[in-house]
Amino acid sequence: MSRLEAKKPPLFISEPLTGDAVSQSLSLLSGILKSSYGPAGRLKQLHNGVGGCVCATSQSSALLGHLSISQPVLRVLTASVRNHVSRFSDCGLFTAILCCGFIENFRSLNVAPFTVVKISKHLLSLCMDHLKSEACGCRVSVDFSSVGTLVCLVRSILTSKPACMLNKTEVDHLTSLVLKAFLFTVPCHVETNAVLGKCVIIPVKGRRVMDSTVLPGLLIEAPEIQLGKPLAVKRTGSNMIKIALFSVSMSGDGFNPEEGTIVVHHGVSLEESELNQLLSVGKQLVKDEVGLVVCQKVMHPSLKQYLQENGVIAVDRAGLCLMEPLGRLTGSQPIASIHSLSPGCYGSLKDLRIESFASKHYLHLISENTVICSLILCNRSETAWDELKRVCETAEHVLQLTVKEPLALLGGGCTETHLASYLRHKSSILPASTFKDLDCSQTQYQLVAEGFCRSLESVARSLSHDGEDILTDMVYGHCWFVPSGSPCVSKWSDLVSKCGCGMNGNTEDLSWRFLQGQSGSPVVQGCPKEPSVKVSDLLTLDCFAAKCSGLQVALETANLILDLSYVIEDQN
Repeated sequence: MSRLEAKKPPLFISEPLTGDAVSQSLSLLSGILKSSYGPAGRLKQLHNGVGGCVCATSQSSALLGHLSISQPVLRVLTASVRNHVSRFSDCGLFTAILCCGFIENFRSLNVAPFTVVKISKHLLSLCMDHLKSEACGCRVSVDFSSVGTLVCLVRSILTSKPACMLNKTEVDHLTSLVLKAFLFTVPCHVETNAVLGKCVIIPVKGRRVMDSTVLPGLLIEAPEIQLGKPLAVKRTGSNMIKIALFSVSMSGDGFNPEEGTIVVHHGVSLEESELNQLLSVGKQLVKDEVGLVVCQKVMHPSLKQYLQENGVIAVDRAGLCLMEPLGRLTGSQPIASIHSLSPGCYGSLKDLRIESFASKHYLHLISENTVICSLILCNRSETAWDELKRVCETAEHVLQLTVKEPLALLGGGCTETHLASYLRHKSSILPASTFKDLDCSQTQYQLVAEGFCRSLESVARSLSHDGEDILTDMVYGHCWFVPSGSPCVSKWSDLVSKCGCGMNGNTEDLSWRFLQGQSGSPVVQGCPKEPSVKVSDLLTLDCFAAKCSGLQVALETANLILDLSYVIEDQN
């Protein structure tokens, strides 16, 4: 008999943020995230200790998904960021770095956590009101009648992840493909509740990025299709191809034991009975003039042969991920039982073709009014392809979010420095009634506001990985990068050509100053102006919805962590 261990009492940790272990872990996590941020971010190689796949990435979803974090406080932070990324796909690193900055800056203040929470929420409301106002200088309207802004938005996402290993020509090619794929998913006829379609990514690894292409409709891998032979497919009287979509197994390998007990009479073969039932289904499909049968799971070879002999193309092992786009493309209802076939469950296709990519053969399903398309995505290595796939999925999601809210924010650190400039100005002109409503002194408010601004600026500073000096101007509040090793000059305009987002040039004296670190005296800042002229159409842009959400999630998570007085951990 095994010896029973006595139950251990839970571990109580008071004031968890004051412990050295938490501080060191937070600093380490912050350093990992900051060094991964932006187009020049350093890659992280992730793998477990017992083998398995190796991941080289700088994406927050991959980083936070592979990191093993034991500190309860940091698990709260990473869970919040991962939840944000699951909803918006973008601005994960921004959210995590900003949250770490808030925690580091706020906990060093000699202000009660409850007061910090109240003041920081007020500062957040000032930020959100400014971002949603027409006068905001870091907001760009997206005009869907022209692709210019959309191109900038997609290009900014593609160039932000260096593990994709893309050159300029490849970025331009993929930008046009992602936009083209997105436009395929927009319904031609707008209804009251219009629903966007779906882009299905077809993996082709070991090929040039320039071989990537996009096709309307859906590609299904069909290794049994022979490329040289003409594709003879049965059509209905209206010249359409009828399709049946099965979500149930058609392998004839017996009933599922979970469905209950089966009584088999003496002399009856269960396998033969099931095969006869499958062939009966096949006869019904032929009678109903079905031209294409797609099965999510395995199809019995005898059934497949019978269908092919009667002019019906049969494809099995389609997989779960293709069922939803197949249904939308063809209008068919997935058939969940081989014992009942309804004529209303069939769908239709306009045409069916054979396509070949990288020695693989595909059936190309083409519909009348499709909002489904296939992006054949190529890259030279598996690691680069995995990163590129995540980036393209992010770009598609960002475009969908932008349809709902046709706005974008300036990238390259300019939104963060602009907001910091705006808050410094705004907090210096608040009426005394504001401090009374918040039950704080003006000094406390200014301390928290400065910590808020330094946290925003720390995100912009994270874009520098090669020792560049980072400036901000006192006119527009934008971010400027001075190349490392630049000579000493009397005018900064001799060293900088345009700001981080590309909107402002160096044609006027903008009174630049260095972005300060954690220490330094508060800066007196005027209200930043809105740029009147764009210096370039190649702007660096961020998703408006994702960045606004990231700003809110970062502060709310930081406030939650700062307000923790105990961590109670079960040791059993």
